[in-house]
Amino acid sequence: MSQVRENRTFFGRIAANPTPALVWLGGALLLLAVEFSAFVDALILFGEQINPLVNGSKDIGGWYVNTMYDTLGVAGGTVMSALGALVVLAVFAVFVKAAFIPFNIVETLGLEDLPISTDFLERAIVGAFLAVLWLVLLYEPLAFLPALPLIGEPTLAQLIHGFAQTSAKAADWIVANIPTLLSRDLMPNQGFLPPEGAASEYPAGSEILGARIAIGPFHGTFLGLSPAVAWAIRVVAIYLYAFIWLAWVWQGYKTFRRHYRFADWTPRDDMVDRLRTHRWGQFGFVMVFLFLVMAMFAPALGPTTTAQNIYNPYGHEFQHVEDGEVETITHGTANLNSASQGTPDSNVGVMSYDDYGRFHPIGTLSERANGKDLFTFMADGARVSLFIGLLSIALGGFIATALAMVTAYYKGLADLIVVVTSDSVQALPGLLIYILLSVVFSSHPISNIYSGGFLLALIFAATGWPALWRAIRGPAFQVSEEEWIDAAKSYGQRPSATMRKHMLPYVAGYLLIYGSLTIGGIIISVAALSFLGLGVQAPTPEWGRAVNIGRPYVTTVSWHIATIPGLMVVFVVTGFNALGDGIRDAIDPQSEGSGAGETAAAGGGG
Repeated sequence: MSQVRENRTFFGRIAANPTPALVWLGGALLLLAVEFSAFVDALILFGEQINPLVNGSKDIGGWYVNTMYDTLGVAGGTVMSALGALVVLAVFAVFVKAAFIPFNIVETLGLEDLPISTDFLERAIVGAFLAVLWLVLLYEPLAFLPALPLIGEPTLAQLIHGFAQTSAKAADWIVANIPTLLSRDLMPNQGFLPPEGAASEYPAGSEILGARIAIGPFHGTFLGLSPAVAWAIRVVAIYLYAFIWLAWVWQGYKTFRRHYRFADWTPRDDMVDRLRTHRWGQFGFVMVFLFLVMAMFAPALGPTTTAQNIYNPYGHEFQHVEDGEVETITHGTANLNSASQGTPDSNVGVMSYDDYGRFHPIGTLSERANGKDLFTFMADGARVSLFIGLLSIALGGFIATALAMVTAYYKGLADLIVVVTSDSVQALPGLLIYILLSVVFSSHPISNIYSGGFLLALIFAATGWPALWRAIRGPAFQVSEEEWIDAAKSYGQRPSATMRKHMLPYVAGYLLIYGSLTIGGIIISVAALSFLGLGVQAPTPEWGRAVNIGRPYVTTVSWHIATIPGLMVVFVVTGFNALGDGIRDAIDPQSEGSGAGETAAAGGGG
């Protein structure tokens, strides 16, 4: 490798040889374009999820402020309210800067000459941005700038409000009018076989980009195929699209390694190669990949939509054939009449049609759940499990990593305090604490965010960080004893900079290992709480609730209600554990899957 390439920045290396990067970027944009409308819809859905989170934070903040004022009076309440706001902003600023901002803000803005600590100034800038962003999301239009004019009218608040409304309308128009390759509008699976003599009134197939194409006799389905086949084609197309994205991301990594990396070889190459030949890890990767695709493409994967099946079934109608006539009925009524009740006459099982011609890949739920389609329920429930798992691991991992580096750097009293605290938290019975906190906060405004999913994520983060901290404590102590850490201290580098630049990269790999191992336990715990009726509340789907609903029917013909969700929990959890084992063995081939957790927890240095 030439010395010139080594000394250039990443963007400088791209500028010197742009062709491979442009080829890869062109392919990525093409893949994005065929699903552009779906990505816009995902952004709208993200905004809908952010909205209750922002409003919930307002409720939580109001509760805290009122409590402070009622307890400490006006002066004390004002001080504590301001202090609480600063603490929250500081915590989020540190997290956002570490996780999402890879560049130096102060240097980018040219503020490095100011007589203020660079780290403090960066976090202050991020905190101020987060505060403004929260106010913008909470108050639309900007109520705190009601009449701040530009050169003339309209006001800044009106301009921002108008831009927001125009963007929202544009997004809605894109979703409604631009078809995507994998949309159910392009490949619909809901239809019926026209009655005899009505083929002209109900022609076969469906319109695709203004043209009706049919190779089968069904009306309303993709190419006139049966609902089961049309649905299967859409599912295969979705997973094929996801696999192409995965392959293209891998191609991007190889392009980066071949053309733009500062060195021909790094230790990461050996880790990737070991993971590629780790069969147990490959099994885990496949299971996790299937689960992630189900969560990401849930709206298109289900044989029906969540609006029709779960949230507003009586507000949506469809046509079916009954006694030789085409009739119209609501999904809610059809769901009740299609519930699986454990008898041969009242059961819609795996790979079955109900009496209204609707295909159900893994059957329907019982009358207790209004006979909803089980596959649609499970696909949307995958999103809930993924949201809770990732958020709790992100928050718990942030706490664990910060404490691991602090205790490893300072040792002594700092380590002792964290050890005692973690032991105290771990001494509490986990499931009992989950149940207790779920009940205590059941009437709190925070429980309304994502039907209790956000609260569960906070509970798992608050109770799960000790295990993660103990898992990465050993590696943190190990790296703190290295010569380059002593050199950084003698050079006078700030402790925060030493932790971030020299300790965090080493610890991050172990956090990835134990985070992937932990997320499986979180999914099981969420399912267990929902099974007990204390987790995510209806109507939001959750896998554990499906198991609970189907428990009375395990030994009947409606066995699918509880058995299939239970097996999916087992496969997903096993997949995350297998992937974690594979990553561990790839990073530390000497571990051989035995005793790694205990060794890390008992790490030395103290």
